[in-house]
This record gives sequence, C-alpha cells and structure tokens, in this order.
Amino acid sequence: MQLDPATCRERVLRRSAVLAGWRSAIACVIATALLTALSPLDRAGAAERRPQPRQAAAQARLPKAVTDAPSGTPIAVAPIDRQRRDAVAEAAARIDRLVEGGWKERGLEGSQPLDDARYVRRLFLELGGRIPTHDETVAFLADDDPAKRVELIDRLLESPDYVSHFYNYWADILRLTERPQRNLFCEPYLDWVKHSIAANRPYDQWVREMLTADGKTWENPAVGYQLRDQGMPLPYVDNTVRVFLGTQIGCAQCHDHPFDSWTQHQFYELAAFTAGTRAGAGGKLPKEQRRAAQADPLVRTVRGLMVQARRSARDGKVDNQFLQFLQANGTVVSHHTVPLTLPHDYKYDDAAPLDVVAPKVLWGEVPSAAAGADGREQFAAWLTARDNRQFARTVANRLWKKVMGVGLVTPVDDFRESNPPSHPELLEHLTDLVLELDFDLREYLRVLVSTATYARRAVVHDPASGTPFAFTGPALKRMTAEQLWDSILTLVAQDPWDYQRPAAEAFAVAADLDLTVGKVSLDDAQQAYRRFIAAFGPRQTRVQLVREYGYHGQVLARASELPTPLPLGHFLRQFGQSDRESIEGGRTVATIPQILAMFNGPITHAMLERGSVIHSEVTAGDPKRAVDVIFLAVLAHPPGAEDRQLAIREITSAETPATGVGNVIWALLNTREFLFIQ
Repeated sequence: MQLDPATCRERVLRRSAVLAGWRSAIACVIATALLTALSPLDRAGAAERRPQPRQAAAQARLPKAVTDAPSGTPIAVAPIDRQRRDAVAEAAARIDRLVEGGWKERGLEGSQPLDDARYVRRLFLELGGRIPTHDETVAFLADDDPAKRVELIDRLLESPDYVSHFYNYWADILRLTERPQRNLFCEPYLDWVKHSIAANRPYDQWVREMLTADGKTWENPAVGYQLRDQGMPLPYVDNTVRVFLGTQIGCAQCHDHPFDSWTQHQFYELAAFTAGTRAGAGGKLPKEQRRAAQADPLVRTVRGLMVQARRSARDGKVDNQFLQFLQANGTVVSHHTVPLTLPHDYKYDDAAPLDVVAPKVLWGEVPSAAAGADGREQFAAWLTARDNRQFARTVANRLWKKVMGVGLVTPVDDFRESNPPSHPELLEHLTDLVLELDFDLREYLRVLVSTATYARRAVVHDPASGTPFAFTGPALKRMTAEQLWDSILTLVAQDPWDYQRPAAEAFAVAADLDLTVGKVSLDDAQQAYRRFIAAFGPRQTRVQLVREYGYHGQVLARASELPTPLPLGHFLRQFGQSDRESIEGGRTVATIPQILAMFNGPITHAMLERGSVIHSEVTAGDPKRAVDVIFLAVLAHPPGAEDRQLAIREITSAETPATGVGNVIWALLNTREFLFIQ
C-alpha cells in the first residue's frame, strides 16, 4: 500500500472534525501542532520533502521474524485464581461506595459507563499495554456472556502482555537500564524484574530481596537494584525512600528539609543502615570503604589483570571494554559494617561535624526479628514491614494513579502533612486492601479494574486547577510511549514476542569469569571476554537485532524487550520514554517531532508493508469490509455512517485501492481518538 501525504493530511483534519472525542489541554496541543506543522505543506511540497512509501517499500521489507506466525508461549505467567471472582467483585463494590460517597458530598454524578468497544480497548491498553487486535475486538463484541468483562480481566492479567506492560511501568520507576555504569552489566537484573512480575511474586518479598541481595548480577540478579546507585550511598537512600515510601527526604542530605520536618541528622541516621554496602572492584567507592576493598583478594586479582592488560597493550592502546569486563566480574555486592560520619561542614547544634551516626529509622521501630541482623537487613525489614503502613500506602496510591490517572496523593512520592490525600478514607481502605491481599499487586489491580468507577468514560482533569479530582471516571490520558509503540506493533507483527531480552542464565554462561579458583591468566580472561562480546557485546547485539528484526533501523519487538536506554531519535524517546536517569522520568507531553514521527516515521510505514497484520486483513475483501476491518483494528469499534462513507470514497477514488486503504489507516492512526485512552 502507498500513502498520499497531502490526501492524508486532509483526511486527518476532516476525521478530527467528524469524530466525537474528548478534548483536553493536551489534545488541543496535539491538534494545534497538527495544523501548525502541516498547513504549509501542499502536495508538491510533501512529495519533495518526504520519502515516498513506494520507494521505502522497495528498500526494505518486514523481517521474517515479524511476518512468521508465532510459535510457543512467549513467557510463562502465574495463573489467576478464578475462584476469587466473588471476593473481587465485593472488594470492588466497597471501593465504588467510597468513591460515590465523595460525589454526593460535592453534588456530582459519575460519567457514563463505557460501551463494550471502548471498554475492550481501554482494558487492553491498561493491563496489556497495547490495543486489541481485530480478532480480539470482534470476539469480545460478539460475545453475549454477561461475565465476559470479568473473563477478559482475568485473561489479560495472566498474559505475557501484562508482564510486558508492567515491566515498562516498573522500569520507569526503578530506572532500569542495562549499563547504569560502563562496568556494571545489569541485563540479568532487568530479566529478573520481568520474571518476578510474571511469577506474581508478593511485592514485599520482591522489594526486600532487592534491598538485601549479595553477589554478582548474573549470580543473584536482584543486586541490580543496589548497583543502580553504586558508589552513591546517600542518593541510594533518597531514591529508595521516594520509590517505596513515597517520601522525599533528598533535601536533607545537605541541610534540614525546608518544606518538611526531616532533618539532616535524621537522613544520616537512616543512611547509616546501608552505609556498609559495597560492590568489590567495580566503579567508585566511598572513602570509608576503600581500605576494606583494597584488602579483598578479588579486588587485587581484578586490578592485577588490569595492570597486565595495560602493560601488554600494543602502542599503549588498551581495550577499555575489556577492562570493564574485568571490573564487572569483580563487582560483587556485599555488606560490611562501616560507620557513617556526619559531613565536615555539618552546622546544626544536635551533633558535631564528623561525628559517627547511630542507625535510626524515620518512624516506628526496626522489627524485633531483624534486630540482630546487619544494618542493610534491618533497613529492609523496617521498610517492608506490615505495620509500616506507609510502604503499603505508597504502592496502593501508585497503582490507583496507574489505573485511574490521578493519585489520591499527588505527586505519588510526596506524602507530607501539607499535601494531604484528596480522599483520606479511600486511601486508608486501599492500604488495608493491599495488606489483606498480602501484597499481591496483581490481585489488587484486578480489584481496581473491576470497579464501576474504572468502567466509566474518561473525564478531563486539569492538574493546575487546584481542585481535587473527584473520580467521576478515570482521568483522560494519552498513551505512554510504550503503549503507543506496542499498539502500532500489534498492527504490524504476527509475533511481536519473537525477540526477547537475554535470560539471566544465558548471560551468566557468557559473562562469568571465575576469579576465585586458582590463578587466572590474562590470556584466559581475554578469551572469556571475546566469547562474551560475541554473544552480548552492545555493538554486536545491535547489529544482530537490526539484521533479524529491523525495518529501516527500527527493531520490531515489544518495548519491554528493546535495549535501554534507547537513543534520543528513537520513536519511543520521541514520545517521552524516560532516559532512566530520574524516577518516573517518562512524559506524555505533545511535541512537533511526535507529529512528524506519526506522519512519516518508519514504524507507521511498517504497517503498510506486505505481510503486516493489518495489510493481510484489509486486502482480503472489498472496500466495505476493508473499512470495517480498519476501524475495528485501529479504534476497536465499527465506523459510523459518515466515517464509512468518507473512507469508502477515499479507497475507491485513490490511484489504487491499496493506496486508499493505506490513507485511511494512516489517517485514523493520527487522530486523538487513537492516541488517547477514553
């Protein structure tokens, strides 16, 4: 199929006028950007400035891995307990009663319930991170079983799509990246996070393991969490408290908090629990750990090999990647009791500069069962304890925002007395629910999406209004970058799971260099390095991915499986995927590059190549059927009368039917209705 850019521009603008859609500030920005970006282009200008799809098609075709039918199960996912459906319905009804009580106090009513078409689309996006396929939509709309919504919830929650989507969600929070430092190989940690979600591990166990794990990343991948801020013990504590306790204490690293009650002394007391965590030979070490590290036989072995490598390098040019490989093998997380002292410029009256700080938690007490353990174990036990309600409260609020669009406390990591929850009783009820479910976050999500509140039409929320959100329906929101990528991939790839990120076990076989048995020669180390680079070297991996799964340089795989962080020019980064340097750094703000990517990016052209899912579906019948298929595949509902008429006219009047069909697909893809979750 081919695209006519000028015709498509006209169809986008006409379609925007025809479709009844929700308007929000962001939607208006996108509409304005469309008009601003495209109005100067006429047919001739568009032809001059853009590569024509016909030419692009001649240069590349969809990779075989994308066009072949799927084989096998992508990832094993723990099954849902369908015997709990009545309990889930009862828990959802209690939440609805609390929400509706807030409406009555304000004289409000809930928005309209979703019809099946909007419901199936929202649920797939919310739980699976993508739009439903044409066949999935048709099957759901045709199903007359009263329990079909309940069944769809359960089926999505035990699907690989759920794992992929919530991996993306946690990757943004935990700042997951493969190489946070050049000498840190964290690919096994990323795989561990994905499989922890698939196994539905209880949240408190999951977090506690990350906070206390020892070893190399490929021996015990959970150590990746501690390595994320390796060499930065104070930011590590700040980030951990923000993520898991929803509390911002970072300002107290340098001085008493100007907007909250936390003091610098309190910050150092908390940091004293984890100050003894170190990672052997890899990267920087705080000065109080250097002496202990230098006495470590593993550190001496790694440094000895690095000295040999520098001395034997030809022309003095040492292979820095080899040195990083050695450092990675010497990076072994462990904990040793090391005193933490106040900074030399400490200026408050409650202690003197360079005083040793005794460990103390911010509130409550360290559980008695952990009282005799090392500081890191005590810190983890306190943070994840059932009677530390702030731990459960924070994740309850985070996932409420994930589902409903706005947190009960917002920002979600800014719990303080001067920033109270909009619905205090509801927040405490949700906290109780997380505890009752023993930190089963998937079951908690199951309850949230089973509420009548969730199944209502989205409503516009202006965060700048200062008015608490009433939750008369979920807040209108744009797809995340990952949802948008995976939705377009749904229209392209027969098997979007054909490529998955490397398993921790396979990575371990290639990466491990045993430095503890006998004497390792430089030649042995270099041979191991060459084997590792051949299998998992960043450059070699990129080349292989583009060769086997690439289309115009874009690797057609689920967002959760792509290397991270991606380069700035990638579609996902253009649409706001985080660089994974800041907590929840992803954005959904509209920009002009996004418009250009949707209008002329390689991923949108991939849909129109022979062999793509939607190409195969729309070329199998007459124009009327093609229009029905396009609307159901892209927007999850049949076309209205005027939409049908316009679309059929476009197909029949185009130079070829394939060109007309391509124009209709492309136009719908560039509407607010596609980009936003209603």
